[in-house]
Amino acid sequence: MESSSALFHIGPFGVSGGVVTTWGIMLALALFSLLATRALGEQPGMLQTVLEGVVLAIENTIAAVYPQRPRMLVPFVGTLWVFLVVANLVGIVPGLNSPTSDLSLTAALAILVFLSVHWYGVRAQGWRGYLRHYFLPNPLLFPFHIMSELSRTVALAVRLFGNMASLEMAALLVLLVAGFLVPVPILLLHVVEALVQAFIFGMLALVYIAGGIQSQQLTKEREESKS
Repeated sequence: MESSSALFHIGPFGVSGGVVTTWGIMLALALFSLLATRALGEQPGMLQTVLEGVVLAIENTIAAVYPQRPRMLVPFVGTLWVFLVVANLVGIVPGLNSPTSDLSLTAALAILVFLSVHWYGVRAQGWRGYLRHYFLPNPLLFPFHIMSELSRTVALAVRLFGNMASLEMAALLVLLVAGFLVPVPILLLHVVEALVQAFIFGMLALVYIAGGIQSQQLTKEREESKS
């Protein structure tokens, strides 16, 4: 069955406007990163100062949650933050909708976070060390550990989707009722909410990943408390 919202099709798959917007954001960020890094020179200019400030702010935020090796998490968490900020702010452009108001995108991001938690955990502790914490303090709790991780992944996806979709809906309703008499407050509300939602999603992802890495340490503390 063909989707009426699809702009075009690639074989049996329909490509919606949200997917095209997401591709455009990824392409724009990739090109900007490529051009910006090549433009950096020995003498720091305005662009280099801004970029270094952004990276340093991201690293300091990560260090507040996981001080052991914050630079290890900068590529993934930093990229997630930058993408979400841009994706959330796209909604203020006339004719475009924030791709994060589509549940399929937020679900994909939540799945990436879910996989990253295990990847970083296994990388830091090995398979045995990482999987061990699922069976503590009692092996009978293993199903509950799995349910907890799946439920928080679903909550992560639905939370961002719900907030961004409701934000765009509220802005549309206000503009329909009040016309264009209040565009600036609505625009400022959208910007602030977009930045807040991007920060919260990235911070939750950071907390989950840090918890997965430090699960072995928590396991040792539990065993020591028993003895």
